[in-house]
Amino acid sequence: MNQSIRLKPPLSDEDVEKLKIGDRVVISGIIYTGRDAAHKRLFDLLKEGRPLPIDLKGQIIYYVGPTPAKPGQVFGSAGPTTSYRMDAYSPFLIERGLKGMIGKGMRSDEVKEAMKKYKAVYFAATGGAGALLAKRVKKAEVVAYEDLGPEAIRRLEVEDLPVIVVNDVRGNDLYIEGEKKYRTSP
Repeated sequence: MNQSIRLKPPLSDEDVEKLKIGDRVVISGIIYTGRDAAHKRLFDLLKEGRPLPIDLKGQIIYYVGPTPAKPGQVFGSAGPTTSYRMDAYSPFLIERGLKGMIGKGMRSDEVKEAMKKYKAVYFAATGGAGALLAKRVKKAEVVAYEDLGPEAIRRLEVEDLPVIVVNDVRGNDLYIEGEKKYRTSP
């Protein structure tokens, strides 16, 4: 099997330019969580010209709303959320320096164009593997929007979080290419 590419945020243009669809990646370091409610608040701040509660430059946002952590655990189940729910907001965050997003499912053409223009990538995490993914979280703290509960923005320290590149900076899409590869003729 191919060896995984190791990434440690914050990511640079060079980090994301070397990635291509289908690459297996393991992420270690600091990433942030955020789902639709948090994205809407970030979007509104940007539209008002106000500062964000986190610096997006070079960062990765994981679309996850964890379950409560069990005793002795750092983080609850950490399965990815369907990403299209963030598509209305993602191009604005990418334009402000966001370099990576982790979720599941396809992205809109507008998000893919923003990834090409501003050099960002979209990773998929394995849905249904939330308990296993949670074991990769070594520290977690709420850094914004605590009132959103599981959807608050959290700063996570992760170790070897496994993901796959779905959309790269060249506009390629693993879901589309995979479908073409395995499509059968009628």
